[in-house]
Amino acid sequence: MPGGQTFFIVLVVLVGVVLPAQAGINAELRRNLGHPFLAGIVNFGGGLVILAVAALSVRTGLPKWSAIAGAPWWAYLGGLCGAALVLAGVVAAPRLGAALLIASLVMGQLVASVVIDHFGFLGYAVRPVTLARVAGVLLLAGGVFLVQRG
Repeated sequence: MPGGQTFFIVLVVLVGVVLPAQAGINAELRRNLGHPFLAGIVNFGGGLVILAVAALSVRTGLPKWSAIAGAPWWAYLGGLCGAALVLAGVVAAPRLGAALLIASLVMGQLVASVVIDHFGFLGYAVRPVTLARVAGVLLLAGGVFLVQRG
């Protein structure tokens, strides 16, 4: 692997381990609270508290207004993406199960990532679509099919 990537791959794999747990936890919260939006609010509220404590503990300080105003409009859509992810998990997890939920999620992420890399969208470096990448997408699609059938 290219230098320095191993640590980050392991880190992302470890974080990926909690995604099926998060979907199950949020689905259970939905059952108890009675609505997916309430479960999402509790999810994001908990995340906000943890991030606020972390930010205050490292004393990052507040950004200057020019930095906030200088960011492109799309840089503020991360919360929307996170809300869509949490709500999809809350609604779909009980119907799909953990394995099919995550397989489908990863399939969508991989397809979008290949397109984003190919065109260099959202500040990513351009990494053209290759036959190997297409094969990886097709193999993952086959994996989703097998998980769904099994």
